[in-house]
Amino acid sequence: MSYQDEEEQIGYQVGSFPKDFGYGNFDHEDSNSRSAEDKPRILLMGLRRSGKSSIQKVVFHKMSPNETLFLESTNKIVKDDINNSSFVQFQIWDFPGQIDFFDPTFDSDMIFGGCGALVFVIDAQDEYIEALAKLNQTVTKAHKVNPRIKFEVFIHKVDGVSDDFKMESQRDIHSRATDDLADAGLEGVHLSFHLTSIYDHSIFEAFSKVVQKLIPQLPTLENLLNIFISNSGIEKAFLFDVVSKIYIATDCSPVDMQSYELCCDMIDVVIDLSCIYGSKDDPDVAAFDDHSSSLIKMNNSTILYLREVNKFLALVCIIREENFSRQGVIDYNFLCFREAITQVFELRLKNQKLEAAEHSQDHDSDYQGSIPSTGTASQNFDQHMSNTAVA
Repeated sequence: MSYQDEEEQIGYQVGSFPKDFGYGNFDHEDSNSRSAEDKPRILLMGLRRSGKSSIQKVVFHKMSPNETLFLESTNKIVKDDINNSSFVQFQIWDFPGQIDFFDPTFDSDMIFGGCGALVFVIDAQDEYIEALAKLNQTVTKAHKVNPRIKFEVFIHKVDGVSDDFKMESQRDIHSRATDDLADAGLEGVHLSFHLTSIYDHSIFEAFSKVVQKLIPQLPTLENLLNIFISNSGIEKAFLFDVVSKIYIATDCSPVDMQSYELCCDMIDVVIDLSCIYGSKDDPDVAAFDDHSSSLIKMNNSTILYLREVNKFLALVCIIREENFSRQGVIDYNFLCFREAITQVFELRLKNQKLEAAEHSQDHDSDYQGSIPSTGTASQNFDQHMSNTAVA
């Protein structure tokens, strides 16, 4: 039975997400505005049984972690188009662990040339000497073809082990991997390391950081969030992709894992209740729409506040209860924030259409042209926030 056949036979879903709650077209975007060839690619690589396919299924296809036990080993490259028609647009290529870079049929230029990020998965509960050798071989080959690739190392399957074991494994793998690259003359290549497990939110947080590096508008989004929280008395804010629970941007304050988990759980609750009660009369109405919002009061005088940005993005804020007395200001600031996000979308789509019209091959120069324009949206938003704060 093939990988694709098994996917069709298993009726999987995780948590509160219904199986048919998936990606579609964003209201401001044409369905054919960006072809698959133009999207950045994320390559999932690693040894056999390291957990590559499980990561892909849990994060992007809502499979229950327990059901990944029934996945067969990948024996060919599996391509998955992730398109929620917002800022999260890319392809994931899942590679079999036994792939041979020296095989004459392996087209390195084609595979690594359009790659935005390469995620190498290492099983932390297994001997990783062979995995490190494969990692060094992979990075050396990929960097030679495309020096702009972002290299991410997932130290995977760390569930059920002690914190000391996690830290020691990460330290040892980091030390060995960087030493191997230095011996190969690649001291300038940067590897990012993440401790991950499909049984908690660590895999979602790690993939969030990978995806953020592929979003050229990330500095603008972060700036908008910084302006928003500073003028609204908010402690922390995440801009979430609702389907995958990846946060595509957050403010400049450090990310606390517990806070991130609470925000993820809140999205589950909102989708769950919306599917049960929100679309009862009209099943064709999406569970998450323009009117979706939620407020949860915690027992530590903290409030979780969710507002939709568009049909695929949600802003989740952590607010102290005493600061929520200014809810009117917060809501007005959110409307200004949403309008600024819409402007960023429109500028991004305009640039994509120009790229398609010019058949440009230099994506970096095209993206660089878009960032100053999105800065205008940020400046306009900042002006609105300042006026609100004075009021």
